[in-house]
Amino acid sequence: MSKSDPHSRPPSTDGMLATAAGDVLPVSGYRLGREIVLPRTAEAMVWLGAGLPLECVAVPGVLLRPGDVLVEVELATVCGSDVHTALGHRPAAKPLVLGHEQVGRIVATGDPAYAANGMPLRVGQRVVWSVTVSCGTCARCRRGVPQKCLDLAKYGHERMQRGWELSGGFATHVQVCAGTAIVVVDEQVPASVLAPASCATATVVAALAAASALVPLAGATVLVTGAGMLGVTACAMATDAGALVVVSDPDAARRQLALAFGAAAVADPSAPGESPTGVASVLAALQDAGAAEPTIALEVSGAQTAVQTVIDLIGIGGVVVLVGSVSPGEPVLLDPESMVRRLIALRGVHNYTPADLQQAVTYLSGGWHRHPFSALVGTTFPLEKADSALLLAATTRYPRVGITPQQPATLG
Repeated sequence: MSKSDPHSRPPSTDGMLATAAGDVLPVSGYRLGREIVLPRTAEAMVWLGAGLPLECVAVPGVLLRPGDVLVEVELATVCGSDVHTALGHRPAAKPLVLGHEQVGRIVATGDPAYAANGMPLRVGQRVVWSVTVSCGTCARCRRGVPQKCLDLAKYGHERMQRGWELSGGFATHVQVCAGTAIVVVDEQVPASVLAPASCATATVVAALAAASALVPLAGATVLVTGAGMLGVTACAMATDAGALVVVSDPDAARRQLALAFGAAAVADPSAPGESPTGVASVLAALQDAGAAEPTIALEVSGAQTAVQTVIDLIGIGGVVVLVGSVSPGEPVLLDPESMVRRLIALRGVHNYTPADLQQAVTYLSGGWHRHPFSALVGTTFPLEKADSALLLAATTRYPRVGITPQQPATLG
């Protein structure tokens, strides 16, 4: 695989893809693989640049190589990174099919194809899959960090290419490439619970694993800054693991949501000075009542002030895990002497391993009903209204907005 062509296969036949505007894109077939002609033309909503409406592109067929899987999307959810890309806040190649959080059903396989646990995949199985495609053989993959593969490709992040047009979740189908971690999921778990597993939930698993490798979760006081999808998921998982969780967020509605996901207390980082609702005051009150000082902090908001807060307030021997800082921002003050004297560990987490995704699905399958995960997707739009979904996701207080492609978009 290469970043310029995730399949690394030579073209043999040419064709064209039609867009709703009447434009065409070149498309090539390949000498190796299994050609799949779809019973109805697949459609993808394609981002062409900030401020431009998404284009509907028709994909009449795909060619699957060994290990590839074609999945019909049941539900996709809009991640914050999709919004940032669409608004032009982060660099991205175009044209681009956004979307990397989704659940769907296998409709074809490029035999042989296997799940992350090594079991063969078959048509009809309901699955989620990792955001990354990894080679499995480079030095980083061998070191156990396949999410940073030297030959990495990512769903919803790569330029639309000949041979891999169905590369993001804002589509009726996704061509899931060999090298992707695929996990079979329970038929009984709602799609709104499962779709975020391939980004938010698995990332939280990775963050908690990074923290608990140094400080056990059971009995720990955990500070989580940010009560969006990542924050409330972290709150639920840490609480279920036996931690006492404090969640900080400036939005009152999201603080209430954190309480519904098991937070022992919430704080308002925008509260002035020594306000009893401020982060330091809430943590101090808990310690006065017998709780331990915070020894795990998960920063999932990406806000510069929140990063500074977790570094300043983490207790002796604690670990700070930074998750939300995935875009350029203002620097924070790091006092080396304070870090040394407080025995502080600072870790960064970005994406996750196949094992993390498997654990995320296991957690959701067994415990989604303990917390209101099914209520986190506030509104669901049909595929042809993906622009509206992105707009709402940029402004709503709901952690996620959904897109369902069950009704095909209409081509002009």
